[in-house]
Amino acid sequence: MTKTQTTREILADLVGFDTTSARSNLPLIEHVRAYLAIHGVTAEIFPSADGRKASLWATIGPAGPGGIILSGHTDCVPVEGQAWTSDPFTLTERDGRLYGRGACDMKGFDAAVLAIVPELVAAKLERPVHIAFSYDEEVGCTGVREMIAILKGRGEAAAACLVGEPTSMQVVVGHKGGRGYRCHVTGQEAHSSLAPRAVNAIEYAAELIVFLRDLAGELAIGPRDEAFDVVHTTISTGLISGGTAVNIVPNACSFTFEYRNLVEVDPDSIFERIVDFAETKLLPEMRSRAPQASITFEPIYDYPALAIDPSHPLVTRLKNVVGHNGHGKVAYGTEGGLFQRDLGVPTVVCGPGSIDMAHKPDEYVTIEQLDRCDAALRKLLL
Repeated sequence: MTKTQTTREILADLVGFDTTSARSNLPLIEHVRAYLAIHGVTAEIFPSADGRKASLWATIGPAGPGGIILSGHTDCVPVEGQAWTSDPFTLTERDGRLYGRGACDMKGFDAAVLAIVPELVAAKLERPVHIAFSYDEEVGCTGVREMIAILKGRGEAAAACLVGEPTSMQVVVGHKGGRGYRCHVTGQEAHSSLAPRAVNAIEYAAELIVFLRDLAGELAIGPRDEAFDVVHTTISTGLISGGTAVNIVPNACSFTFEYRNLVEVDPDSIFERIVDFAETKLLPEMRSRAPQASITFEPIYDYPALAIDPSHPLVTRLKNVVGHNGHGKVAYGTEGGLFQRDLGVPTVVCGPGSIDMAHKPDEYVTIEQLDRCDAALRKLLL
């Protein structure tokens, strides 16, 4: 670690830390804290409940309201089962591209933020610039929540938040909300020759899955937003597990499902309809033969939709900064909805790299995108 490093050099350092969500991100966080300390910036660490992970918060410039939050996550998705042509945890340059796990999503933005720190310190800013690096974004935006709660509790305020998820440096003014659940259906087993006396957990799970499909069709003709590639709220079932043998009526089945809602669609109302179908249609039948039968729902993740008026001054400013007058919306989720909803900060998503490269083998960010991010941050902050 040196006092002055380029974005590319810092990115190489960050990619070198295996911060897949199943692992600790503490070595990376300590590395970032040490880097900031070299430049006279004190970072706060907000550890997870088990102490294995942490978020980082640092402020450059004067204390007080106003200023901007630069938000990035430090975790990345696994590489197991993917065919990489180079070491995913060693940044590798080929043909103007920088390959490595997290290079695009989203350590490229994190590196650009850290690279501009010396200039921010030297500039004697009139308004603060806050750095917010989180953990466990990839498993449901869970790590940032405690940091936001602490900041809100002590009255931290900012005028804007920039979430640097990969958007090819285009301004994104909205994304859908997302919720994921694991449903557990418990019935009563029996030999398959006595099937009418049992409660087949797989069959009742299947009925609930069909209900989810039908509800998805209903939502598809509900509120629509043509700015999205998929213009309506969606529901899908992703995993299912149940049964032990073909001649045993299964007493247990579980499946996972998720929905991604437009901001106009209340996510609570979707879940309430699902629970109501389970409790009023399925459970009475199941319990008529097995009083202990049950259907339960285990939350997996939950993040709110993001929406900011395209005419908001922050959007206008960022369009000027990136040199492009357009804006868009994306189906994937970010921590932006939490900063906007829970901290009350107007939030926009804009960062280097294409989301098409995220989570894939040979993930990469182009040098041109990093250069554009460097230039945009200078124009925005200095």
